[in-house]
Amino acid sequence: MNKAILLQPVQDFLHQYRDASPSDIALRKSPFSDVPSSALAQQIDGRQRAARKIAPWTLVAGIYYPEKLSLEQCSSEETGHFKASLIRRGTKLIDLTGGFGVDSFYFASTAAEVSYCERNNDLAEIVAHNFQTLGLENIGCHPGDGLSLLKASNEHFDYIYIDPSRRVQQQKVFRLQDCEPNIVEHQTLFFSKARCILSKLAPLLDISLALQTLQYVKAVYVLSVQNDCKELLFLQEQGYEGDVQVHAVRILPQRRQIFSFNYAEEQAAESSLGPLGAYLYDPDVALTKAGAFKSLGNRFGLTKLHPHTHLYTSARLQADFPGRRFQVMAVHPLRSLKKGICIRKANVITKNFPLRVEDIRKKFKIADGGEDFLFFCTLHNGEHAAIHAQRLPEE
Repeated sequence: MNKAILLQPVQDFLHQYRDASPSDIALRKSPFSDVPSSALAQQIDGRQRAARKIAPWTLVAGIYYPEKLSLEQCSSEETGHFKASLIRRGTKLIDLTGGFGVDSFYFASTAAEVSYCERNNDLAEIVAHNFQTLGLENIGCHPGDGLSLLKASNEHFDYIYIDPSRRVQQQKVFRLQDCEPNIVEHQTLFFSKARCILSKLAPLLDISLALQTLQYVKAVYVLSVQNDCKELLFLQEQGYEGDVQVHAVRILPQRRQIFSFNYAEEQAAESSLGPLGAYLYDPDVALTKAGAFKSLGNRFGLTKLHPHTHLYTSARLQADFPGRRFQVMAVHPLRSLKKGICIRKANVITKNFPLRVEDIRKKFKIADGGEDFLFFCTLHNGEHAAIHAQRLPEE
């Protein structure tokens, strides 16, 4: 950490060029003898990245930004707020894999005491400075490996929070046991130090496989922002033996939509299959990742187009559906599509369909974009078709 960056003339420069191209700044000669151009560019780039994920931090003078990897891997303001809502007020939490400290920051708004651990000493120094700059007084910063610190500690915590790395020796890993640290291997240690474990896991993780390897899972949260699955959260509570509650959380600009179910309910449900109605529904990615296929349609009284086509329909609009809602304009059977369709520009989506989007565009000469949507899918009778629809605004 170059503390010369915190000097007022440097801070004034960074504020003046906050919207400049970092690469342009890196190529210029630095006006400061003790701060190279590359360091100035890193601060400007970091602030610009933070503005897209944790905008409130960029309004505070003196925040120090680390290398871009730490910012790419950190949580966003939206997901940080949500995780903090899962923690009981007045509790003690230890964050074993602190990173840039975003999650610890939001946990501190709910927990009485947060212990932040980070094995990268340079990053830990930056985060300790930022916490002080942000005025946080209930976070203790502990440079070093979180597991080693936990083993050596005599404290007992209400929560252990962990975000294991999905990149090991420069290679991406997908099994929970291959992540670092291995949370499956260390469950006994964790439960000897805390009653609850909250783990942030990769969106690509197979939820059912994780449930087979983790003990006492009470709840799973699937978080999406702008129809992009951002995080899986597994909450374990020592001794819990009930059904796992699954919560598909759709984070919108001004509100959250949460669809909760359990897998016993999903397995017992029967989908109502039938023809296309006046409205079409495309569930948010949080719902599909969570596996709420049959229970979703039943809960909202919708008809499914096909057992493997995850689109729903109804004669009357269901305004609270957790996903995109469309008004159906027409349906074109594939066998007569070239003669029956005159749309030359549309958003093409495939659901349970044998052709790829790029192949469909080429075959039917459809440009990308515009107000129209074409859903190429399989209907309840097995027929392939293109549904022409227009999206309805969010309420």
